[in-house]
Amino acid sequence: MTPTSSLALKRIPQRSTLPVPAIVLAVAAFIYMGAAVITGQLAQLTFEGFAGLLQRTVALGIVGLGQTFAILVGSIDLSVAALISLVAVLASFLMQGDPAMIPPAIIVCILVSLGVGAVNGILVAYWGINPLIATLGSGLIIQGGLSAGFTHLSGTVAPQFQAFAYSSVLGVPYPVLMFAALTFCGWFLLAKTRYGADIYSVGGNPDGAKLAGLRTERFVLSAHMLASLSAGIAGLYLAARLQSGTPWIGRDGIYDLESIAIVVIGGTILAGGKGGVIGTAAGVLLFASLDASFNMFGVDAFLKQVLRGAIVIVAVAIYTARSKGHVA
Repeated sequence: MTPTSSLALKRIPQRSTLPVPAIVLAVAAFIYMGAAVITGQLAQLTFEGFAGLLQRTVALGIVGLGQTFAILVGSIDLSVAALISLVAVLASFLMQGDPAMIPPAIIVCILVSLGVGAVNGILVAYWGINPLIATLGSGLIIQGGLSAGFTHLSGTVAPQFQAFAYSSVLGVPYPVLMFAALTFCGWFLLAKTRYGADIYSVGGNPDGAKLAGLRTERFVLSAHMLASLSAGIAGLYLAARLQSGTPWIGRDGIYDLESIAIVVIGGTILAGGKGGVIGTAAGVLLFASLDASFNMFGVDAFLKQVLRGAIVIVAVAIYTARSKGHVA
């Protein structure tokens, strides 16, 4: 190759693209603000309106943060919906409205969540069971036990615990601040620590990670524990918000499938090794914007699900095509 041709190649402009989270956030803002203007519901564009929009993202967003870690290592967790129900029921059952039982109930719920995550991680990482089957099976066991033992609202959380869901600082709800803090922690863990770099290595090239001396099983185990811990926190939040636990809250919220959807829409590929929690936060904001917009337009609840499903398919198809070879 001559020096002239080499110089010509260097001058070829490289295509630059916006990060997926930025694109998703822009689309979410356009949809939400456009719906508010078209329907004349300009109150949705006030500080209170945005705060309410953000609060609707909290439960699904927290679950999505943990799901991101599971997907980054090339796994997945379908037990999160049942675990949310279990934690919500367990928290209200243990508290029974007694403020003194708040700390013990939280500790028990967190330990149970970590235990479920450990079981999922062992089944997937050490026993070699497909994560879809392993986590679906554990979720069915949890849901079956709940359905058999609790057929109605179980207990009630302490009034002081409800502040977890309803209090605010300078107009910003506590749950929104908590979600922001958890998102920052997830970003820091993935972007600024050796553990995060190893997570990407395990998900992107597990064989190469093993050759580099990484105990890949441990990272898959820890990712599942983080996914279950996130589901447990979401269950505690929903118990505080609803003031009681119900055995169907996680199932009816479709937190398993929707958490996967927001993770993928945010740019994390199901093959593992690429993505992050910032994209997941953007994905859940897109879902919240869609829901709010559908409500403004008075869209039927069943049609909402159809439209959301179609949007997920289109978004993932576009991202897959642009990824050139990655599977989403």
